[in-house]
Amino acid sequence: MNAFARTRSATRTGTGARTRTRPGRRHRHNGWGYLFLAPWLLGFFLLVLGPMAASFALSFTDFNLFDPPHWIGLDNYTHAFFDDERFWNSLSVTFQYVFASVPARLAFALAVAMLLNRGVAGLRVYRAIYYLPSLLGGSVAIAVLWRQLFGSDGLLNHVLSWFGADTGHSWIADPDTSLLTMIVLAAWQFGSPMIIFLAGLRQIPSELYEAAELDGAGPFTRFRSVTLPLLSPLIFFNLLLQVIGAFQAFTPAYVVSNGTGGPSDSTLFYTLYLYEEGFTQFHMGYASALAWVLFAVIAVFSAIAFLTSRYWVHYADVRS
Repeated sequence: MNAFARTRSATRTGTGARTRTRPGRRHRHNGWGYLFLAPWLLGFFLLVLGPMAASFALSFTDFNLFDPPHWIGLDNYTHAFFDDERFWNSLSVTFQYVFASVPARLAFALAVAMLLNRGVAGLRVYRAIYYLPSLLGGSVAIAVLWRQLFGSDGLLNHVLSWFGADTGHSWIADPDTSLLTMIVLAAWQFGSPMIIFLAGLRQIPSELYEAAELDGAGPFTRFRSVTLPLLSPLIFFNLLLQVIGAFQAFTPAYVVSNGTGGPSDSTLFYTLYLYEEGFTQFHMGYASALAWVLFAVIAVFSAIAFLTSRYWVHYADVRS
């Protein structure tokens, strides 16, 4: 009997089956995997999926935290869309904030990243300094500082007084400028996308810029034809994260307006209005409906971003 026949015979009789994984051992290995995943699974089902399901159910009820929920169907949603003016005002303020703060933050982040990418001495120090506002910008202390900075006797008016400007204007108390201060605060927190842009810029081969320069391309043309296309995946990533974060902004508006969204609801962010309805007015069923409307809005914007990304995001395989 030749070697091939002996191998086939051993396979039929089972002597060659030692290399196969036994079902019992495979299941034991899976058990260890599920054991290590258990903390995350418990947190997901108990702290994420469970509250989401409860919130969705409560959005169809009249619930005030003290009495049992009363089923009212779609009344919360119809009231929001057809009877609640503050709902539409909060959406308008939030959209203005998102459409102004996100481009400003990304523009500052990309500009600073390009500046740091030019080989500045002490790059790590500058990178840490510019990233610091992103760590502190969402804190209560910074929001309090921002309120003092743009107050009637704040630092901004003090600087403007050097040029003979009127120093009695409170930027926070004026409905025409209060939202602008929130946008400036958001643009100031550009450190996180800046770090991502800087990492992407350092991956672009210098040969591409040299070739474009030899072809007669100026700085703007090189930026438009080389930098932007190769950074487009990171631009898309930062854009998506910043839009989601801007829709969920809460702390600055709450602290600056003392939790009222004033003056004249000019800083009434959607999340702040949701908080007022749920934890100030105790309309928890209505607040749950507002939360799911916000979830739908973010989902729509995310879907639009993904659908349009095929036209401007270029996933090129660039190796230095």
